[in-house]
Amino acid sequence: MKKKTRAAATSTAKLRKTTPAGRKVVPRGPRAPVTRAPAGSPDAKSTIRRLKTQLTRALARIDELQASADTDFLLGIPNRRGFERELHRAIAYIKRYHASGALIVLDVDRLKPINDAFGHAAGDQVLKAIVKTLLGHVRSSDVIGRLGGDEFALLLWNLSETDAKAKAAALEEAIDRLTFVFRGRSITAGASAGVAILGAHAELGRALEEADSAMYVRKAQRRHEA
Repeated sequence: MKKKTRAAATSTAKLRKTTPAGRKVVPRGPRAPVTRAPAGSPDAKSTIRRLKTQLTRALARIDELQASADTDFLLGIPNRRGFERELHRAIAYIKRYHASGALIVLDVDRLKPINDAFGHAAGDQVLKAIVKTLLGHVRSSDVIGRLGGDEFALLLWNLSETDAKAKAAALEEAIDRLTFVFRGRSITAGASAGVAILGAHAELGRALEEADSAMYVRKAQRRHEA
């Protein structure tokens, strides 16, 4: 009887393991097998449909957030980031397919005095009216963006330098004709526009700098004319 008891104790000791800390660990029994629904079962198909729906919604939300990040919330047109992305694509297209285009940078005159005298709500009204005017003078394939504050940029396709400068002058005239009434006073804003031609050797940064410099030259001319 003692031999059997001693043998049983030895057998149990063999089954036990000792950790480095001296604790004894008793091995666990075999785990129950995990059951999965067959790939063609109704449950599996339902899960796949649900996951596809969730993925579609997630991708749509990503697109919404991307569009929001590239759009000016006040005016509903591309902001600087969104416009520069479109300009980068346009330059790549122009280089590859030997197309042509023009970049116009347009700065609104007298917006700060309007904001100071009548508040930013009045300034916002002026900006919205100017964007509406710009949209009425370009094609659907062209792009208008707000670079920041009172500065806008236009990407115009298939224009020669002569045509681009004529378009810039026409945009100035159209904005000059806008009038606003704030607190019983009739107010005008105006705008100055500079042009850069986009050709086979165009670069984004250089094109923006060229159009911006031309705009400041034009602004000085307009002040002298006034």
